[in-house]
Amino acid sequence: MPFEEQLIELLVSIPSWFATIILSALPISELRGSIPIAIGVYGLGPIETYFLAVLGNLIPVIPLLLFLEPVSTFLRRFKVGDIFFTWLFTRTRQKHSERMDKYGPLALTLFVAIPLPVTGAWTGCAAAFVFGIKFRQALLAIFAGLLIAGIVVTLVTLAGMGALEILN
Repeated sequence: MPFEEQLIELLVSIPSWFATIILSALPISELRGSIPIAIGVYGLGPIETYFLAVLGNLIPVIPLLLFLEPVSTFLRRFKVGDIFFTWLFTRTRQKHSERMDKYGPLALTLFVAIPLPVTGAWTGCAAAFVFGIKFRQALLAIFAGLLIAGIVVTLVTLAGMGALEILN
């Protein structure tokens, strides 16, 4: 059984609004996974789901933005950590620095707003750290991206559920 299904079974015992917040805060599901579950499994309304999912997805952002630098600095004291972070930073900066230099925080907003795997708030925080985007700018850019992604995922979920009803 996939991890998210096991997690859903575990979260059935708590209120659905709280489960939605928890699912949204997790790096595996974020709001991309929690919105379809909240609407399709828990039966929450789309507006309530949207706000709960954005709130939940925003919860880890501040700690991540505050602690990624100290944690990476600590881990770089070890050879394996230094090799990993040097590789990660070099590779990421080579692939994306032109866009980040040109668009700055807007690029981060668009990155987080695209509701695809590995483009959510957690990865957005890592990108903000790698590219040295200041805390306030990163927080606002990621929040804006979450607002957009939440709208897109909610609309796609509702459209998908509507299509399934028509097919049945």
